[in-house]
Amino acid sequence: MTLPEASAGALSGVRILDMATVLAAPMGATICADHGADVVKLELPDGSDALRGLQPVKNGVPLWWKVGNRGKRGITLDVRQARGREILLSMLPGFDVLVENFRTGTMDKWGLDIETLHKANPRLIVVRLTGFGQSGPYKARPGYARVFEAMSGFTNLTGEAGGMPLHSNFPVGDAIAGIFCAFAIASEVARLRGCEAAKGREIDLAATEALIRILDPLPVEHEQLGLVRGHEGNRTSYTAPSNMYTSRDNIYFSLVASSNPIFKRLCEAVEEPEWVTDPRFNSNVARVKNLAVLDNALSAWFAAHDFDDIEARLEARGVPFSKVFTIEDVENNPHFQARKVIVQLEDPDYGSIAAPCIVPRIVGQELPLPRTGPSLGEHNAEVYAQFGIDASELERLKADRII
Repeated sequence: MTLPEASAGALSGVRILDMATVLAAPMGATICADHGADVVKLELPDGSDALRGLQPVKNGVPLWWKVGNRGKRGITLDVRQARGREILLSMLPGFDVLVENFRTGTMDKWGLDIETLHKANPRLIVVRLTGFGQSGPYKARPGYARVFEAMSGFTNLTGEAGGMPLHSNFPVGDAIAGIFCAFAIASEVARLRGCEAAKGREIDLAATEALIRILDPLPVEHEQLGLVRGHEGNRTSYTAPSNMYTSRDNIYFSLVASSNPIFKRLCEAVEEPEWVTDPRFNSNVARVKNLAVLDNALSAWFAAHDFDDIEARLEARGVPFSKVFTIEDVENNPHFQARKVIVQLEDPDYGSIAAPCIVPRIVGQELPLPRTGPSLGEHNAEVYAQFGIDASELERLKADRII
């Protein structure tokens, strides 16, 4: 028996079994759920997924879990046991996609190698998201966001010049890999929808490679120019001016004026019209060469003016800039409020909780907001009943610690 189709979205009718833990791969499945996929979250019966213990936690309730796994139904199953493996394989014909992120070879050890999975469902898309991929000398290494951020070269781009590289206070690498995961699922689903005879495939998604992929110019600038891009504080080494500045009243803001027309408008705003024709600043190449001189002059001008004055001048001339927002600023911003960027998800514990909106928006279609992530095994009875497992069998499985 198959699962019910989701009610809306481009991925309506796509059924995903999310066996992954923590953040990257589950985020990919969550993005698909946002766009209509019916996602079932499979956990071990002991609830050992680390995301259930990461902050923020309120009164023992894992808030990140709730928003990170929104829109999913939750079941428990110990696929390491023979009966659990048997149940999983019996359910696979009811799914289009399986997402996992265990260390390379782990599923094989459990008797769930790709041949076995495809024997159960020849059209199954199997997405394996690991730190370093299914091949190569690092394939069995554990992967965490900060590890593959560091190894990809991503972390080396952040930090003060002359200081140590810096990580962000958020696992950016996991988020980027999760987006690639969602893209992989949507791409493969589109391929299968276009051909009834097409077979499912195994997707080898390495989070480190996902980060390297977004760093487009780094390989070519090293190969062709011998450059190794590093950390330059808030400045960029490829365009200018592009930096973070501080106003007299201690407001931090970012500003980018890299094109000549925008730079001209910036010069007007800071009352330095002669900079436009100054040979040190009259092109982006020249401005990058004289970056320190330009930035020091701008920093001094901004430090002598309050932010309200700076904001008015820059807005009047169409110069791209923004105060550095906190999440409180995001919530109170009139533009974000008008677009409902922060939404309220229905939640059984708190009534509703705040979360980011569905991205991207589909013009002319209002996608329904998902419910928050499921509690441990919340939908066991509902999901397993659709595969012919009744209440008495569920009790036996629970007693045997299989669910």
